[in-house]
Amino acid sequence: MNRKSFDKIASSIGLILAVVLIGAGVLLQWGGNFAHTQVKEQIGQQKVFFPKTTDGGFMALPSADQKEMAKYAGQQMLTGAQANTFSNHYIAVHLNGVAGGKVYEEVSGEFMAANAALKATPNDAALQAKAAQLGGQRTTLFMGSTLRGLLGFSYAFSVLGNIAMIASYGAFASGALFFILAMLGFAHLRRAETDSVI
Repeated sequence: MNRKSFDKIASSIGLILAVVLIGAGVLLQWGGNFAHTQVKEQIGQQKVFFPKTTDGGFMALPSADQKEMAKYAGQQMLTGAQANTFSNHYIAVHLNGVAGGKVYEEVSGEFMAANAALKATPNDAALQAKAAQLGGQRTTLFMGSTLRGLLGFSYAFSVLGNIAMIASYGAFASGALFFILAMLGFAHLRRAETDSVI
């Protein structure tokens, strides 16, 4: 293959790669911006505010959780990082206190068993009180666990958005590099001897 043909093929491939990488960078940046905008809008509509350091809910937290929560004290939740902190250092801690550390599924099973037993002895006041207590715990754990899950998805979505933004910068840089190399290849093509062989 002569040098001119090789330069033409290599430069054309470089130009195609540049266009593909820059196009990928545009899509990745759009995806990253979309993720960040959606997280901010969706969480912002819920109007969740971090407790102030003087609030009872904050003071009830262990010191390690207080330290994490203090970063955002009094602020409105608008980012995935804030959602993660609120989920893991506020909601999770309070949920652990609802039923002695039991999770929704455990309490739900106890609640259903208590209700079944109550059908056999409907006038048992102690069993009625136990079923009512378990029902309240079950509801609280369900709502708290659901909220934790939704906040976890917001955090995950924001992390994916960050990854997309970082990848877009890499794609833009690589695309620019291939574009420069392709232009240098085309410039060399003009100066290459027609019959030189590689």
